[in-house]
Amino acid sequence: MTQGLSIHITGIVQGVGFRPFVYNLAQRYRLTGWVRNTSAGVDIEVDGEKVQLRDFVEHLKAELPPLARLDSISVTERPASGFEQFEILHSEAVEGAFQPISPDVSICPDCLREMNDPHDRRYRYPFINCTNCGPRFTIIQDIPYDRPKTTMSAFEMCQECRAEYEDPANRRFHAQPVACPKCGPKIWLEEFPTVQNGKRAVLINVGEDGLQRARRRLAEGKILAVKGLGGFHLACDATNPVVVAELRRRKLRVDKPFAVMMADLPTVRRHCHVSEAERALLQSPERPIVLLRRRSTSKIAREVAPRQRTIGVMLPYTPLHYLLLQRAKDFPEALVMTSGNLSEEPICTDNVEARTRLADLADAFLMHDRDIHVRTDDSVVRVISHQSSVPDTNKTLITDYLSLKTYPLRRSRGYAPFPIHLPWNVPPLLAAGAELKNTFCITNGNYAFLSHHIGDLENYETLQSFEQGIAHFEKLFRVKPQAIACDLHPNYLATRYALERAERENLPTFKIQHHHAHIAAVMAEHGLDGSHPVIGVSFDGTGYGTDGNIWGGEFLIADYAGFERAAHLEYFPLPGGDAATRRPSRTALGLLHALGLDWDDALPTHTDLCYEDRTAIWAQLQHRLNSPLTSSMGRLFDAAAALAGVRQQVNYEAQAAIEFEALADPEEPDCYQFASHSSLITPRPAIEQLIADVLAGVPLPKISARFHNGLAEMVKTTCLRLSDQYDIAEVALSGGVWQNMLLLRRTLALLEREGFTVYIHSQVPANDGGLSLGQAAIAGYRLNTQS
Repeated sequence: MTQGLSIHITGIVQGVGFRPFVYNLAQRYRLTGWVRNTSAGVDIEVDGEKVQLRDFVEHLKAELPPLARLDSISVTERPASGFEQFEILHSEAVEGAFQPISPDVSICPDCLREMNDPHDRRYRYPFINCTNCGPRFTIIQDIPYDRPKTTMSAFEMCQECRAEYEDPANRRFHAQPVACPKCGPKIWLEEFPTVQNGKRAVLINVGEDGLQRARRRLAEGKILAVKGLGGFHLACDATNPVVVAELRRRKLRVDKPFAVMMADLPTVRRHCHVSEAERALLQSPERPIVLLRRRSTSKIAREVAPRQRTIGVMLPYTPLHYLLLQRAKDFPEALVMTSGNLSEEPICTDNVEARTRLADLADAFLMHDRDIHVRTDDSVVRVISHQSSVPDTNKTLITDYLSLKTYPLRRSRGYAPFPIHLPWNVPPLLAAGAELKNTFCITNGNYAFLSHHIGDLENYETLQSFEQGIAHFEKLFRVKPQAIACDLHPNYLATRYALERAERENLPTFKIQHHHAHIAAVMAEHGLDGSHPVIGVSFDGTGYGTDGNIWGGEFLIADYAGFERAAHLEYFPLPGGDAATRRPSRTALGLLHALGLDWDDALPTHTDLCYEDRTAIWAQLQHRLNSPLTSSMGRLFDAAAALAGVRQQVNYEAQAAIEFEALADPEEPDCYQFASHSSLITPRPAIEQLIADVLAGVPLPKISARFHNGLAEMVKTTCLRLSDQYDIAEVALSGGVWQNMLLLRRTLALLEREGFTVYIHSQVPANDGGLSLGQAAIAGYRLNTQS
C-alpha cells in the first residue's frame, strides 16, 4: 500500500551534493515526490511502499555524501500525495530561518584526477571543483546557498557547465562554484620589472604562461603574493635561507615561525616525522597546518622556524596550489606560505588592496578574479600522541596511555563556521571574544557559530574585519542578538564594541571573567550541561581578574553559573607593565623581588640589563610604581626562561616559553618543587632550585624539563587537594599555556593516573581563540535561568 512521508533535515546539507544524493536514492527505491533546499535546511516529500520508504530513510542517514552532516531528521507519516515522479525543486527562502554552512574544502581526488588528465576539458584549470570540494564559506554572501548569492554570480556558466549543473546524476549538480576555462575565473601574474617616469611598469602574463613564470620566479628566490581561497599568501622557497630572511625583513616578522606547503606526503616525510594521525590530518578535507617534528636531515631553512623543533606544514588544498607546487627538478621542495599581510594586519583579500598593501612585500602577484567575500586564514592544529613518558615520585620513567587528540591552535579555514552544539537551546546572542587571537561567537538554538580567526584587535583594520564579520554572521545565520557577552577587561576593543553596541541597541550585557570563559569553553565543547562543577585549571598570559589584578595561574571551581577561585599562583609584580611582557628579564627581576630572592649578578637576566636599568627597576618595585600584580603562569614561564638564559627579550607572544619548551629533555625524571599555603601556590622553591642549577652549570635541557615536570606535579597535587575539598573528580584544562605539549601531556598522564576525568580542547583552541564560545555558553545559561 502506498503512503507518504514528510521529512525535514538540518545540518550541513546544502552545497554538498545532498539533493542529488536524495534524488538518486529515491530513484533506487522507486519513490515519487520532491526535495528542496530552504533557509531552514532540506525538505523532502516522498510517496511509496512502506518497505521502500523505511529503507529510504535508513539509507538517507547511512549513505551521506562526503561533506554532509546531519544534525536532525524529522520524519512524519502522511497519506500519499499522488506524485508522478521525483524531482528537485528550486530553493525557497524561509523568513527568519537559518542553517549551518559548510566550511571551505580541499580539492577532491576526482577533481584532482580530472585536472591532471590532458583529455579532460578542465585540464590544468586552477578553479576545478564539484559538490564534494571547493570554496564554500569564503564565497557565500547569503542563504539559501545558491549561485546568485555567492561571488560566483559574476561568472555566467557556459552550455557545458550548465548541463552538468542541472543534471541530478552529475557530480557537479548544483555545485555553485562550477566553472571551466571557457566561463570561469582566470589567473594571471603581475610583475613590476622597471620604473618609467616615476611609475612601475606592469608586466602581465595570463593563465598557464603566468603560472609557469610564477614558478620560475619562486625557483629564482623571489617572493610572490599568491591569491588563494580565503586571502593572499606570501610565498617563497622554504629551503633558501636568504630569501626567507628577506621575507622576515619585509614582513616585520623577526622570529615567529612561518608555515610551509609541500607538494605531497612523501615530501613531507623527507622533512618531518609524521604519525598516522598527523597523516590523516594533513590529508583531511580541512587541510590544516599541522605542527610536525622536524627531521635533523631536513633542508628546510632554519629561518622558517628559528629555535624550534617543529615545522607547521600543510599540503595543497586548492587546484592552484597543486599546479603551483607541481614537483620538478629545479623547483623548491617546499614553499613558505604565510599570510599576505604586514605583521599584525588582517590578511589581504582584494586585488586592489593587495597591490597597495603588499607592494613592498612581494616581487610579483599571482592573481585571480574570483572575489573573496570572507577573509579566512589557515587553521593550525597539533596531535597529542598516544603515549607520554612521565616521571613518577620514585624518579623512574613510566609510560601512560593517552587517547589520541586533535588539538586546535587556530580554528579557521576548513573548520569555520561549522557550529559547536551547546547542551541546551539558548536565546540569540553575540559573544565578542578577547583582544588577542580574537574570534566572536553567535548563537541560534543550540548552535554556537564560532567565527573564523580574526586576529589581534590592535589596529583599525582588524577592528573593521571584526565588525564586518559580525554583520555577515548575523545576516547569514539570521541572528538579532538579544544580549551581548564580553570580557571583563574594560579596555579591550572587543569589550568596548560590545558595550557601545549594547547601549545603542538597549541590550543587556554579560561581562564574563576571562578564565571562567576559558573553562566554560571546554565544558561547552564536551556537552557538559552545568549541573555540576569541574575543577578548572586556567593557565595563560593575561586575563583581567575580579580584583583588578592580572590573572593567569588559576584553579577555579566552575560551572556556567559562576566560579570560585579556589587556588592561584602567588602574585608577583611586572615592572613596567606591558614592557615586562616584551622583556622577560624585567619579569624575572619582578619575580625575584616578590619571592625575596637575591639578584645574583651571575644570572643571565643581568646581562640584558645595565646597572642603571636594574637600579630603575628596583626603585619601581620598591615603590610599586607601574608594576601591576600578576598571577600569570605565562609570565612565570617568561621569568623562568629568562633566568635559565633562554631569552631576555621577545618579539612575539610566548616566544620565551615556546623556546624553553623546545629545549626540554624528555627523558629527564627530576622536577622542581612548588609549595602551597592555603589557596596560594608559591613558585619560590622551584625558582630557588632553578637558579641553583643555572649557577651550577646544569644543561638547559635538564633545567627546562625539571621546570615542566614540577608544574605538572603541582597541578596534580592541587587538583587532588581540591578534589578532596569539593568532592569533584572532573578537571578541565584551558588557556594558552596548555598549548605547551610537554606540559599538557605530562599533566594529562598524571591526572588520569589519579582517576580524574580530564577535559581538554579538541574543537576550539585552548588560547583566546576559543574564549568567545565560553562567553556565549555562560551568557546563554544565565539568560535561560533568568527567564
